Amino acid sequence: MAYRVAAFYQFAALPDFRELREPLRALCAAHGLKGSVLLADEGINGALAGSEEAIAAFMDALQQGELFGGRLDRLEPKYSAAAEMPFQRLKVRLKKEIVTLGAAGVDPTRQVGTYVEAAHWNELISDPETLVLDTRNAFEVAMGTFEGAVDPEIRSFGEFKRFTAERLDPARHRRIAMFCTGGIRCEKASA
Repeated sequence: MAYRVAAFYQFAALPDFRELREPLRALCAAHGLKGSVLLADEGINGALAGSEEAIAAFMDALQQGELFGGRLDRLEPKYSAAAEMPFQRLKVRLKKEIVTLGAAGVDPTRQVGTYVEAAHWNELISDPETLVLDTRNAFEVAMGTFEGAVDPEIRSFGEFKRFTAERLDPARHRRIAMFCTGGIRCEKASA
């Protein structure tokens, strides 16, 4: 059997995230899904695997169902396939943040950078006034990065705040083009 894998996140106000844990876990279990989902006041972040039908039904329930009441209407899951089940069990965890930055007051639902379409990316980064910034950790940067991109030299995203305080100058770095693996870190970093 082939499995469909869905990776997803959305920053959304979820003040009731604690109460959502068990109904969300039950929804996943009802569809036979395995993987992990993080819930926090700031939103949801997860990766789940199951049959194509189960993943489709789960995503529909997240976006259209009563559990989240339309609060996940901008969810844009990324899909892949696996020949074998990639996850051992199902975990739904409560966290302070869905991606750990450790910067109080950072809220991507209120303030976030400008999204750049892929067709405009090369033009943006070829401008000598643009600082190209990789928001990923050292392991990911070692896999490859854009030529000339600034490596923040961080082991985890939680160190990004220190990097910006020490190495970025708003007077000098007026235009910054950030990139990351799936978008979540760029949204949080730009906020």
